[in-house]
Amino acid sequence: MYVHERFYYYVTIVPLCFLISHWVDILFTIALIGALILGVLFLVDITLLFQSKEGLKGKRVLRDQLSNSDPNPVELELETHYPFPIVLKIIDELPKQFQVRDFLMETSIKPNEISKLKYEVTPTERGVYKFGALNVFVSTRLRIVSRRYRFDHEREVAVYPSYIQMRKMEFMAMSNRLTDFGLKKIRRIGHTMEFEQIKNYVAGDDVRTINWKATAKKGALMVNQYQDEKSQPIYSLIDAGRVMKMPFDGLKLLDYAINSTLAFSNIALLKNDKAGMLTFSKKVENLVPASSKKTNLSVINEVLY
Repeated sequence: MYVHERFYYYVTIVPLCFLISHWVDILFTIALIGALILGVLFLVDITLLFQSKEGLKGKRVLRDQLSNSDPNPVELELETHYPFPIVLKIIDELPKQFQVRDFLMETSIKPNEISKLKYEVTPTERGVYKFGALNVFVSTRLRIVSRRYRFDHEREVAVYPSYIQMRKMEFMAMSNRLTDFGLKKIRRIGHTMEFEQIKNYVAGDDVRTINWKATAKKGALMVNQYQDEKSQPIYSLIDAGRVMKMPFDGLKLLDYAINSTLAFSNIALLKNDKAGMLTFSKKVENLVPASSKKTNLSVINEVLY
């Protein structure tokens, strides 16, 4: 049980009335009645709040993995069993990495209602984040005393490289909207031996690729079109030296490189290439051989983490 801050305002008024009653006699009676009413309301408020063993249920809903450098939603679900409206003050014990010591949310809930509150956290470094208890202070409309409930006493989550940006880039690549990011799409004529199709000759096509049999049959110049080879090994090289520890816009340069590597590797696998990576400082530290297996993305993700 905690005394609500509004109670101190009530308590201040009563002695003030007693003080002024030295000159105004009628205030002495008013102060006595006020003190009596305040004492009764104090007991009534305690009875209302503690009449139920589980007057409030709550939990914190968040993913097992958080995305680095992205806003991650956290949802609070609160269910009241009180037969009257209640006022809540919510203090969630956030991980020390966020350095937030003044977290506070206030709301009110109607009788037997379920309330859902949301807020966002944006991690800026990878690793294990430990959430503490979810503290909820319940008070009636009188706001004389408060009852504290504690839920989800301890919860650990892992902050991985930005999978939100990875999925965003994946969608942009599959929908050919990469020009929105300033990437210009150019036409490249492949000179490999991987045949794609026979098409009509247009100015600029390589005359060495003219298909004379198809030309004779069609009565017009036809050329063979080749495509770039698939299954090429694509490696992302990450400099893990001291310079990469410099922060930029709240995030280390190394983490920008890590987030980009995850996105590049995912797109490479989607385009049927082989994705791999290595990190180096004074020497090669981590090496993931290039592979076209879909499970290789999980391996890369764990090494980046």
